[in-house]
Amino acid sequence: MRRIKTAIVLGLLLGASGASAKDCSALATQTDMNICEGEIFEKADARLNDVYRRLAAKISAKGKSKLVEAERAWLTYRDLQCDFDTLGVEGGSIHGMMVAQCRTEMTKEQTKRLERQLTCQEGDMSCGNQ
Repeated sequence: MRRIKTAIVLGLLLGASGASAKDCSALATQTDMNICEGEIFEKADARLNDVYRRLAAKISAKGKSKLVEAERAWLTYRDLQCDFDTLGVEGGSIHGMMVAQCRTEMTKEQTKRLERQLTCQEGDMSCGNQ
């Protein structure tokens, strides 16, 4: 049963990471793959931080306060969700790579969400939901 769960988690996360421009799967060692996926995550996180800063500069003080609160909660959620999603490979050498892939995909989705807000007028309820 544990092997099935591991295979499912691995398949889901490897499939989700298919959108990455960099392919880490061709590397020779698990350590190299872990490092590679970590670098992909760092780039996604840097992009999220850039969009976050641009959005924070655009909105009111009250909006910024809510954005800070929401992002802190989202970061906690992302990390806990990825911990849960990769539970099947916990303790294995692949775990770091799987966590990085999960965090990358969730970070990319959050970046898209915040990017949509960049074009909205604050208070426009319909704008960011496209």
